[in-house]
Amino acid sequence: MTTYGYARVSTNGQNLDEQIEQLRAHDIEPTNIFSEKFTGTKTNRPQFNKLLSTIKSGDTLVVTKLDRLARNTQEALKVINKLLDDDITINVLNLGILENSTTGKLVTTVLLAISQMERDLIVERTQAGKEFAKRHNKNFKEGRPKRVITKRYKNIYNYLKSGHSYSETAEYFGVARTTVYNIKRQIEQDN
Repeated sequence: MTTYGYARVSTNGQNLDEQIEQLRAHDIEPTNIFSEKFTGTKTNRPQFNKLLSTIKSGDTLVVTKLDRLARNTQEALKVINKLLDDDITINVLNLGILENSTTGKLVTTVLLAISQMERDLIVERTQAGKEFAKRHNKNFKEGRPKRVITKRYKNIYNYLKSGHSYSETAEYFGVARTTVYNIKRQIEQDN
């Protein structure tokens, strides 16, 4: 009987460290923790699929929150019910162990429905806020604000333009190569 952990965040900008730390605090071996940055609305999550092919009857799956398994109630119920039917214990750290009983399944279904409702409400409020901003702010632009080109960014650009490769520039300044590409593109578009 092995205990596995699963950690997931929805975007590359989010950090998995807190979830992994919580799983490690429950004595889960690092090699038994599967983690990924992948939206829960997608059913084809590579690390989650690898976990599902690894975990066996009698094992335990630990997640920090129920919505880490999936954001969609129907998909989560399929996954949870299959795991429970395969005699796999599911421990949700902020809820406890999910029971493979009529009442346990009802509670799980209700909690998943509430999670999905919360997510849907967030999306609705975000969309309403954007619509309000579009109507009341003539300068409203959706998306990430444009990067302010600082002296450091100009130095990165100049270093790149002096004959260094993108990789050399990224390493020298301690930034990602994509950051170097983005700085170059923005500076050249602005000029």
